[in-house]
Amino acid sequence: MSVTSDQWRCAATSAPDVSRRLLTLVDGLPADHPVTADWSLADTMAHLATITAMDIALVTGGVPNLPVPEINELRATTTVDTVAEMNRRVLAQFTERDVPALSARLRADVAELTRLADTADPDHEVSWLGAAQLPVAGLYSHLLNEMNIHAWDIARSVGGRWHTDPHQAALFVDVFLAGVTRCGYGRLLDHDRPVRAGRISVTFHPRTGGPTTLALVDGRVLLEPVDPRPDVRLRYDPATFNLMLFGRVGRLRAALGRKVAVGGRRPWLLPTFMSTMRLPS
Repeated sequence: MSVTSDQWRCAATSAPDVSRRLLTLVDGLPADHPVTADWSLADTMAHLATITAMDIALVTGGVPNLPVPEINELRATTTVDTVAEMNRRVLAQFTERDVPALSARLRADVAELTRLADTADPDHEVSWLGAAQLPVAGLYSHLLNEMNIHAWDIARSVGGRWHTDPHQAALFVDVFLAGVTRCGYGRLLDHDRPVRAGRISVTFHPRTGGPTTLALVDGRVLLEPVDPRPDVRLRYDPATFNLMLFGRVGRLRAALGRKVAVGGRRPWLLPTFMSTMRLPS
């Protein structure tokens, strides 16, 4: 169940093109241009710069090039529900908001990560948020998703469109989510709600590749061999599915547009599963 050579090639080599298109989109926009309800263009670019800085440090085993002394402690103690607070604290200390400077930094960091990928082991595990263990291939897949999601935000804010390659988008579930589940997600999914006893299996099947089955078993999410008769089967366009997972596209819109279809033996259990396997929106 480790990453395939095709998945690693896509994860390791796609970032320069995505960042190039993103930086073309950003060029000429004012720093205070509103991108989301909470972030300006400069905030969004600063956020991406903090991600690439942390990724380089994780791949090399070094210290992130960020003025955030407690960054390692923050990373180890953050859960899905506190990611927004971590971002707030990091961005409060990383004060660079000059968009050309941030663009140059992002370009250089992406180039460095691409160079590092030449000799990196895609299955090597690094300690990620919440003390989760994440394969390097998952780290690169997460970065691709972050750049595509925030580029979509920027494009939408100027009335434009952003195209996300479906093979890149599929890596988020197939490599990132599968990888962090396989290797151990630590405290990342911690919550104080009652634990549901029993098993709920969900098979994720992107239109661009093969299926992946995750199961919620007595409160823990596990990566399992593909279940031919899962409780929930999701068939989806990966780019739209990721936007839906992160609150950019509504579930009804995705369903009516035939971008996401839900089936299986007990599809009504999907919300219960996703209350544990949740993502920040």
